[in-house]
Amino acid sequence: MNASIDQVMNAALAQFASVNKLDYKPLSKRLVAVFNLNEPFLEKVAALDQVFDENDTFGSLRELFFDLLLINFLNEDIKKLEQDYLDSPEWEKIEESTIDRGTELLNLLLYLQECKDESIEPDLGDFLREFLLVDEDEFQDEHRIYEEVIANQILVESDLKEVARVTATIPDSSELKELFYPIIGFFRDIDPTDEDFKDFKNQSANPDFDSAVYSLLISYNDKN
Repeated sequence: MNASIDQVMNAALAQFASVNKLDYKPLSKRLVAVFNLNEPFLEKVAALDQVFDENDTFGSLRELFFDLLLINFLNEDIKKLEQDYLDSPEWEKIEESTIDRGTELLNLLLYLQECKDESIEPDLGDFLREFLLVDEDEFQDEHRIYEEVIANQILVESDLKEVARVTATIPDSSELKELFYPIIGFFRDIDPTDEDFKDFKNQSANPDFDSAVYSLLISYNDKN
């Protein structure tokens, strides 16, 4: 398991557990074991699902951790496979079978990797226009998914009370409904003080999930 992914995963678990007054360490040990399995990716996904099936109090983190499992696979497991594995029929089948898994957070994690590689500071406008290419005709699916974020970019200059107010107006049908508040929160402040992070939680309508996502992003940006 990639050491940075381990730290990122535990940052999210610790924050979620703190809000809910839970012990996350037994779950962390089981998840680390899943990430370290020397098995095909789909078997690791099945093992991940089994762990969350047996720990349903952490269930809202399942798809976020699928994203981390995939990132870990692309960073670590892929080194053990053939060079063109991601172009193989086997990988195509994996993509097809997991098309409905994970979240849009995966795009942001990949963007943060790119920021690290290019030594640039994460920026919401750059993420939307240069990474997701939402202004390009051939990327209108991304434009549709990120429509509310595109329309509300100015929120990165607003206080968290206003971010929370706008979050409450996001339609339930939006694919970014759950992630809107922590994504805007992250681009608003990628390195919050303890007091700022506390304010983030206090303004959230879903503090355990939102603070877990925010912790994950902060840690990933710091460790990546």
